[in-house]
Amino acid sequence: MFLARVYVTLKPAVNDPQGLTVRSGLRSLGYDAVADVRIGKYLEIRIAGDDAAQAEAAVAGMCDQLLANPVIEEYRFTLEPTAD
Repeated sequence: MFLARVYVTLKPAVNDPQGLTVRSGLRSLGYDAVADVRIGKYLEIRIAGDDAAQAEAAVAGMCDQLLANPVIEEYRFTLEPTAD
């Protein structure tokens, strides 16, 4: 069994209006040092099996096909074995 921790974020060139809103809110609360905020998604996926290479390929496929929009988003993930 493996646990994949997937992080999906907008590409740097893509505008992030949600991030701008959060940055503005933080500044209005007195956090003037906040220079930028980018909003993304975090997912945890448990994958059955003992083959790390297969699990890694499966997670990459999930990200490419469904979890991330390759036009505007990029992703990264970690994969760790679990005792389950």
